[in-house]
Amino acid sequence: MNIRAIAARALGPVIARKESLNTALPRALQQCQESDRALLQQLCYGTMRFLPRLSCLASQLLKKPFKPQDQDLYALVLLGFYQLLEMRVATHAAVSETVEAASQLNKEWAKGLLNALLRNLQREQERLFEQLSAQPEFRYNHPQWMISKLQHNWPENWAEMLEQNNQQPPMTLRINQQKTSQNAYLKLLHDAGINATATPFSEVGIQLESPTDVSILPGFAYGFASVQDEAAQLSGVLLDLQPGQRVLDACAAPGGKLCHILEHQSELSHVTAIELESSRAARIEENLNRLNLSAEVIIADAATLNWWDGQEYDRILLDAPCSAAGVIRRNPDIKHLRQSEDIKVLADLQMAILRNCWQMLKPGGRLVYATCSVFPQENERVIERFIKAQADACHLPIKADWGIERPFGRQLFPQPQGHDGFYYAVLLKDQN
Repeated sequence: MNIRAIAARALGPVIARKESLNTALPRALQQCQESDRALLQQLCYGTMRFLPRLSCLASQLLKKPFKPQDQDLYALVLLGFYQLLEMRVATHAAVSETVEAASQLNKEWAKGLLNALLRNLQREQERLFEQLSAQPEFRYNHPQWMISKLQHNWPENWAEMLEQNNQQPPMTLRINQQKTSQNAYLKLLHDAGINATATPFSEVGIQLESPTDVSILPGFAYGFASVQDEAAQLSGVLLDLQPGQRVLDACAAPGGKLCHILEHQSELSHVTAIELESSRAARIEENLNRLNLSAEVIIADAATLNWWDGQEYDRILLDAPCSAAGVIRRNPDIKHLRQSEDIKVLADLQMAILRNCWQMLKPGGRLVYATCSVFPQENERVIERFIKAQADACHLPIKADWGIERPFGRQLFPQPQGHDGFYYAVLLKDQN
C-alpha cells in the first residue's frame, strides 16, 4: 500500500483530536514493510511537528475546509506540504506519490484537488510565507495559547523553548549501574563505531551523536543500557535511596524511572509501581523483564487508597500526569492535542495524587515530585499550594548545576542537543 496513504490514515484521527500519535502510529507501522517504516515515522512525526505552520498554509490555499469524513484527505494535503517544504524528497515524487495516495483512500475524486494544492504551494510559497510571517502560529509553529502562556511565564526563555520544540530530539541512554559504568559503555560504543559522549549532569547518561537502532547497541538486549532522556535520569539521585527502604513509584509507566531506581539501589526491601492503564502497565513489565529486575506492579489509581496495604513508604517518586509541554520535540502532536483549559484540570489532578501519596509516606520520608512540563501551574505552583495546606510538609531546595532554581523546586528547559524540559521538587515529611 502507498506509504502516504497509510500515513494519512494514521494522522486523520490525530488531527481530529481523537487519538494520539503514540496510539495511531503503531497500528500504521504494522501495515507496511519493515524497509518503509522509517519513512512512515518521518512522515507522521514531521507533519505533526510542523502542523501549526502547515495548517496556516492550508487555510490560505483551501477554498473551504474538508468534511469530517475526509480528515484523511486533509492529512494527505498536510503530508504533501511537509514533503515539499521540509523533506529531501524529489518534488515530482512528493507530488505524484501524494496524489496517488488518494486512490488508496478510495477517494479518486480528490486527486485533481491534491495536485492543484501542491502545485499552488510550489508556485506561491514565497508570497504565502511573506503574507503569513506576521501570524505567531505560523512564525513560531505553535498554537497561539501556548505561545502566549510561555511568553507570560518565561519572558526571557520562551523564544528559545519554542525553537527547541521544533527540533528533533537527541537520543540518550541510561547505563545500568549493575552491569557497567559510563566510561566502560562509552568504550563499548566507540569499539562498535557509534559516536557518543557522556551527559553533563547525569552520571549514568550517554548521548549518541545520531539516533541508532537499539538492536545494534552493545549489550542492549542484556540490559546494559536503556533509552531515557537525561532530565528523566535525575530522579534517581534526588530520591537519596538507601538499602532496606520501601519505595513507591506512582504513575510508573513506561517504567524508565522505576528501572533506574532498581539499578541505582539494588538493596531496597520493596518497590511498588502503580499504573492506571493496564496497557501501559504491560510496558513496565517488558522493561523489568529485559533488565532482569523485579517490582510489585499494581494496576490502580494513584489518587486513591483502595490498593494500599497500609505499609508506609520511605521514598515516593510522583512523576505526575501533565501536559508534557517539556517533551514536545519527542511528542510533537502535543502542540495540537493539548488545549489551554487542560492545564487547570491537570493541576487539580496533580494536587489530588500528591495529597493521596503523602498519606503513604513515612514521617521523615522523602517525596520527589516530577513532571515533564514547563508550565509553572503544573509545577512550582502545585508545590506551593501543597506546602501551604500541609503542615507536615517541608520543601527541600535542590542544590544542583542543572536547570534554574525556583521558589519551589528546579525547572529545566529543553536544551539544544541536550535534555528535555522537566521539573523537580523534593518534599520531606516532618517526623513530629
